[in-house]
Amino acid sequence: MRIEVIRPSELSTRDQQAWSALQGGSFGLNSPFLSPGWARAVERAGAPGEVRVAVMREGEEAVGFFPARCGPLTALPVGAPLCDHQALVAREGVSIPAAELLKALGVHRYDFDHMAAADPVFGAHGQGVQDSYVVDLTPGWDAYEADRKAAGTEILKDMARKRRKIEREVGPITLNAMSRSRGDFERLMAWKRRQFKRTRQTDILAWGWVERLLDELFESRDPEFGGFLFTLHIGDRLAAAQFNLRGPDELHSWFIGHDEQFERYSPGLVMFLDLIRWMDEMPWKKLDLGPIPYRFKDRLANRARPISYGFAGRPSPVTLVRAAQYGVRRTVERLPLGRVSNWPGKAMRRLDLWRGLG
Repeated sequence: MRIEVIRPSELSTRDQQAWSALQGGSFGLNSPFLSPGWARAVERAGAPGEVRVAVMREGEEAVGFFPARCGPLTALPVGAPLCDHQALVAREGVSIPAAELLKALGVHRYDFDHMAAADPVFGAHGQGVQDSYVVDLTPGWDAYEADRKAAGTEILKDMARKRRKIEREVGPITLNAMSRSRGDFERLMAWKRRQFKRTRQTDILAWGWVERLLDELFESRDPEFGGFLFTLHIGDRLAAAQFNLRGPDELHSWFIGHDEQFERYSPGLVMFLDLIRWMDEMPWKKLDLGPIPYRFKDRLANRARPISYGFAGRPSPVTLVRAAQYGVRRTVERLPLGRVSNWPGKAMRRLDLWRGLG
């Protein structure tokens, strides 16, 4: 097996089709973040570093694809910190030592934060695992509703109750799926910026390449990949919105916001109810809610994708530095120091965020 390293824009039509075919039907690989469309869109947006794809070939047949954003010494996932899933997309049974793949990419270390825990190359290099929550509507709404009831959660009833309260006290609710309203899209981005400021988080929307990427995804008409804007109006007023990434049969819940004046009615949560019911009649049967453990996610989800964070490296100083960072982090996290125990992990995540943004 040989490895060819190219830019996403250099992928032939045949390679793109092979990549998409390797994703198809695999619950672990079907995320739109793992598609050729994502790598190509990030490259076009001008993300910092060099976006590269390692293509594994047996003869002329492409049997595996691994994209990365490569710097002089280290690599990050393509589109980090916006990339919520990472993995080698490959034919079953195809694997390669991580060091060999990194050598082909020309880097000494690869850092990841949402890697498929079962990934044949990087899964063994994880430092910790968490779940990415998924609503799988493949069996249909009725089966999904019965499953949630059997799991002992009444979240769907709670959401329906909130919906009725809004309509009773404020006005009628309308879900606009696949909205093309530029005004509503910009309103959602403004909500997110205010949220970042209010919560003292880094405003990832302030970077030019992020803005260009989101704009392209919003404008995309590609049936296989792009962005979907969903809006929830109460009367004629925008109350909540989601900008989600989409693949051929899966959506990923991505940027979510709501009008603070409706906060007590939980319009964002009500919107999930309407969105999931909408999916029942659509080709998109899975909605990935992501890994952040908001309380509603584990109650809405009927499946989960285990994902890991960590690194893999070749023998080098930058690999030793990362190993030492994780060593300190593990030591402090085991100590009974309360919030202080989380500081090393938070510091590493913040530094990786800034590295990704450029």
